[in-house]
Amino acid sequence: MSEDIAKIQKPESNQYTDKKKLYVVPLVLGWKDAPTEYDAMLRRYWTEVGVQLAHLESRIGTVDYVFHESVDQNGVEGLEVLTNFSPISKEMALRFVEKGALVEVTEDSELVRECLDWERFMLIGFTSQNVSKLVSEKFIQVVKSRYEFIRRRISEMIKENQAGVLFIREGNLMQFPSDIEVFSVAPPVLDEIHRWLRERRDKMPSSSEGDDVGSYFTETTEETPLADDIK
Repeated sequence: MSEDIAKIQKPESNQYTDKKKLYVVPLVLGWKDAPTEYDAMLRRYWTEVGVQLAHLESRIGTVDYVFHESVDQNGVEGLEVLTNFSPISKEMALRFVEKGALVEVTEDSELVRECLDWERFMLIGFTSQNVSKLVSEKFIQVVKSRYEFIRRRISEMIKENQAGVLFIREGNLMQFPSDIEVFSVAPPVLDEIHRWLRERRDKMPSSSEGDDVGSYFTETTEETPLADDIK
């Protein structure tokens, strides 16, 4: 068993030369009055994200484009929407801009608004199963359209021998283009965050804080190379 494990080779960085690359960062968010222990994990998470992205840039390729959930404008102006939504990832995105990366339109603003409206309907709850089914189907339809838009943007912008970084929440319906090599950024503390959020959600199923926690909880099922796997 140990001999078999020893034979497993990490991917060589030179095998990705001249290919399109995308570094996918799970967008882990905080919220107002979050417990101190969660804030501490969140800070660790983003510190470790920075380390793994630096590793990918040094081994695979520097970031040419920044894509971020909810950003619907090009340039630094597009990042302003993140000021309250995700200031930590905004700060990280700006570091790439300072090194020459471009912030690209990632989302269609109308699809984002439509998605949020359907989600609000779902949170209200329904007495009719027919209405519930209708709203659920509409929600799934617009979510798929939303992520298809993101996929097209990434496919159009990244060229051969270029790399982009995408900040997006886990549990999304993204189907990445087949011609792009996708690398998952997954710091060790991410498992701790998943576990902490799951336990807190289970303890507070009906409280308002529990709802906030639940909105940030998702499990990742990406089967892509991890940042730490690259030699």
